[in-house]
Amino acid sequence: SEPKAGAWTGELTPDLIVDFGLKWVILGHSERRAYCGETPEIVGKKTKLALEAGLSVIACIGEQLEDRKSDKTMDVCRAQLEPILAAIPAGKIANVVIAYEPVWAIGTGVTASPQQAQDTHKELRAYLSEKVGEADAAAVRIIYGGSVKGANCEELIKNPDIDGFLVGGASLKDEFKQIIASSAIKANL
Repeated sequence: SEPKAGAWTGELTPDLIVDFGLKWVILGHSERRAYCGETPEIVGKKTKLALEAGLSVIACIGEQLEDRKSDKTMDVCRAQLEPILAAIPAGKIANVVIAYEPVWAIGTGVTASPQQAQDTHKELRAYLSEKVGEADAAAVRIIYGGSVKGANCEELIKNPDIDGFLVGGASLKDEFKQIIASSAIKANL
């Protein structure tokens, strides 16, 4: 949650997460943006608080179908990413993973084609390079999270700018083993 410490009904503050012994948080997920009103600025503030508390962050970004159709994918992603990047203290960029999740592909069974995903990841890496420098941009992992399944994970992971996956519903199924195993493909590329 946004407050740094103490009781916050229905939420967890960074100090509680650290106290539980956890190391990572997922921030900016499309469900939080859509149903809890989390703006890019709120996600940026939460990113800053999490990093200051010693947590690592998976920061989710992604566009709606209308944005994709009107060629605004990167406009939306940049608008969501900007407050996150602004919130990262010096030397902490390696503690942030960017999860690109095209909202139109989450839980719908529809996924971006491997080429669509690669193209967006490549553009995200170029944007990061412009904002934080080439070395830091190369160090940031950009993972894909739009309806990753056993049937598409191997083709997705072969792309040079897709560094891994944020898996939702498929993590509850046997195919999750195949998704995990696909990381060996990346390691051997």
